[in-house]
Amino acid sequence: MRTGTVHRATAETSIDVRVDLDGTGAYNVSTGIGFFDHMLEQLSRHSLIDMDVKTVGDLHIDQHHTVEDTGLAIGEAVAQALGEKRGIRRYADALSPMDETLTRVALDISGRPFLVWKAEFSQKRLGEMDTEMFEHFFHSFAQTAGLTLHVECLYGSNNHHIAESAFKGLARALREAVEVDPRKADAIPSTKGVL
Repeated sequence: MRTGTVHRATAETSIDVRVDLDGTGAYNVSTGIGFFDHMLEQLSRHSLIDMDVKTVGDLHIDQHHTVEDTGLAIGEAVAQALGEKRGIRRYADALSPMDETLTRVALDISGRPFLVWKAEFSQKRLGEMDTEMFEHFFHSFAQTAGLTLHVECLYGSNNHHIAESAFKGLARALREAVEVDPRKADAIPSTKGVL
């Protein structure tokens, strides 16, 4: 089974994450930040990755540690579930439309973490979530999952739609990239023989 379980405890956060790459998109998410929970639920639902996330963070200070550490923990759990990445498709991309917004997400499960982020927000908060934290989540997730990740909002004006289309685009690209290719189910998808 391609599952990953991570417990991350620091002086700032306590996080428990479990993922199943071969799930149905079932989720149980609680971070203390309502809009962030909504985005993580979209990530689970549209990637078909089952996801349990329980984060208790120092929200009395701000959201930074909670969002960053949650991204790190989810990424670590995904990397754990992928193991040596045998048989995966590895590359994927998705165009994610949401009303007036269109976002493109492309990724490579390369083992070389990198984020290119091209999305801007015209307001500082969505619900109670600071919009600057979206990029930080994607960066943290890419770091520990080992992804080369490109996110670009091609156009859009509604801040909710911009954020949600980015998460849904990541979900749809992840769904394809982590799938086992039946034509290469036993192979590492690299000429190096390792990822």
